[in-house]
Formats: sequence, structure tokens, C-alpha cells
Amino acid sequence: MQQSIFEFMSELWLYPGEGAWFFVTLPNDVADEIDDAAGERAGFGSIPVGVTIGGSTWSTSLFPDKKTASFVLPVKKAIREREGLEERSVVAVHLRLDPDRR
Repeated sequence: MQQSIFEFMSELWLYPGEGAWFFVTLPNDVADEIDDAAGERAGFGSIPVGVTIGGSTWSTSLFPDKKTASFVLPVKKAIREREGLEERSVVAVHLRLDPDRR
């Protein structure tokens, strides 16, 4: 996997199931670039990444989403609270592929 950096804007949404998981969906053009750059995938087709939203940086994974033909990025509660984010907030995402984390 090559190291690549991506920046985009996306709306935060709540998964309509149990657990109150929040995600942003990557724009399709960014998802296509990541798909090309990612190489080998981890479990469930996930791609390890480093993410920055506002002043918060953390490690997580992108997960493929067949419904949107893109990837979804989970945004944990601690980040949402620290950054004052709620459902439908539009966020600026700085994302880095993390080839050293598997």
C-alpha cells in the first residue's frame, strides 16, 4: 500500500441500527483513488487510516459500503464531542492511508 493523503468534505450520519454508530461516506472519486492506492486489505475489506477532523487525530479503518459503492469512515463519540459534531454536521476530513498498521 502506498502512503497517500486525501482531503474531502462529507456529512456525518447516524447508522439506523443498534449502537449509535456515526459515519461519514467518502466521495466516490476519493473512494476510487483510495481503492487504487490501498493494495492488500485487512479483515472485512477494511483499510487502516489515520484521520484528522478539526483538532482531533486518530487511527481507525475505512470499511467498504456496497450500497454507496464507496467507503465509510466511523467517527467515534469522543471525537464528535471534542469537535462539537452532531448528525448532519459537514466535516472537513484529512485522511492518510496507514500501511504500517494491520
